[in-house]
Amino acid sequence: MFRRREAVPFAFVAEADRFRSNVTPPPRQRISRSELMSRTLIGLVVAAGLAGSLLFGLPSLESGQPSGQAKQPAASQGS
Repeated sequence: MFRRREAVPFAFVAEADRFRSNVTPPPRQRISRSELMSRTLIGLVVAAGLAGSLLFGLPSLESGQPSGQAKQPAASQGS
């Protein structure tokens, strides 16, 4: 079968993997001390909120029965 050798209609697609930009991005600025402290404080507040919600939410997830005393149904007590 005869194969036609034609150029790719969109040459930029074929050369996209070889393209390199000569523009360098600007250097990253260092985080100031106040910004670092504020990010740390926000992280601690979020962690404390999650821990507090877990601490206060666990008692509501427990059943109404005390864990030390197992109640038995009334029908099984009298024989």
